[in-house]
Amino acid sequence: MTFRTRLDELKAAGLLRRRRLAGTPCGPEMLIDGRPVLSFASNDYLGLATHPCLIDAATRGLSDWGVGAGASEFLGGHFRPNRDLEAKLADFVGAQKALHFATGFMANIGIVPALMQRGDAIFADKLNHASLIDAVRLSYAFNHRYPHCDLGVLEGQLSANRAKQRLILTDAVFSMDGDIAPLPHLLELAERYDAWLLIDDAHGFGVLGPQGRGTAAHFGLKPGGRLIVMGTLGKAAGVAGAFVAGDAEVIDWLEQSARTAIYTTGAPPALTFALAESLRIIETGDDLREELNALIARLRAGLQPICDRSGWRLPASMTAIQPVIIGGNEATLKVADALLERGIWAPAIRPPTVPDGQARLRISLTASHGEMQVDELIAALTEIAP
Repeated sequence: MTFRTRLDELKAAGLLRRRRLAGTPCGPEMLIDGRPVLSFASNDYLGLATHPCLIDAATRGLSDWGVGAGASEFLGGHFRPNRDLEAKLADFVGAQKALHFATGFMANIGIVPALMQRGDAIFADKLNHASLIDAVRLSYAFNHRYPHCDLGVLEGQLSANRAKQRLILTDAVFSMDGDIAPLPHLLELAERYDAWLLIDDAHGFGVLGPQGRGTAAHFGLKPGGRLIVMGTLGKAAGVAGAFVAGDAEVIDWLEQSARTAIYTTGAPPALTFALAESLRIIETGDDLREELNALIARLRAGLQPICDRSGWRLPASMTAIQPVIIGGNEATLKVADALLERGIWAPAIRPPTVPDGQARLRISLTASHGEMQVDELIAALTEIAP
């Protein structure tokens, strides 16, 4: 079978992805494919990607440290700003130590194979992000998937398993549903069955918990003991990169064995200037989180009657990720196209990103959106819904 045949099959099934051309910076109002749109597609939850304080900090970093790092940190040196950022990240989430990665995907596919190897056992939520799925494959550990947030099935799997090393693996906030994993219960199981718990806090860091310290902090937890936290820095933090935090012994081991941290060029020091400023704004940004939460409540209040009338489904989500499950691929694409015709960009998400029959609009809110913009989206969906 040729690649063209495969591409044609994807197109016929309504599964062909398209990268639309963005002609302006990330924000609520953008130029997409040359036309102005109101965007509900971004994970820039606090609106920091274009914040002037971050731009100024990055500019200072560029002036002082240049554009690139030049080599891996084990060859070219661990630049002082990068080292300082890791210390700030560890302090921010309440961990002994943190390790920085270039992206969240690289973090996950580096961390999991370093922790778990052939003969070990991983217990993974069925709706985990693609990076966690690939990370499990790269580890060669036995893979046990449990139904989404099903603690009973998970405990049965753990109690029946005799592997020496065991890892529970989960998104903290699920990227396509917006719901939050039951972290206290998962940590209790990890401690009871002598397992590690690694959470991917890509969508919780910066927006959940006191001072935006993440989903673990939302539950009164912090990295350490059996809990290891990965967080990303390109969503609520508004820049790029990721980190893992936990006890010093765990992070020291990852520093020696996570291939995606060892065999890659280090992060540009200028980015760490922007990230340090981002952490400052996140820590003092309760007003931004309050604005975001008010918009979430406003959107849900407007969407629920639409879903009740149309047969669409609005899952329970208290986060900035608000999916509207329509069902079929073609029907979902038609709704997304109808929104785009009205100048609103809310991407259609289809299999394999989500299960068959659960295609959806993935609506993302940010603190930069306004009430009138949310109302415009609600009005458009009211017109479009059957």
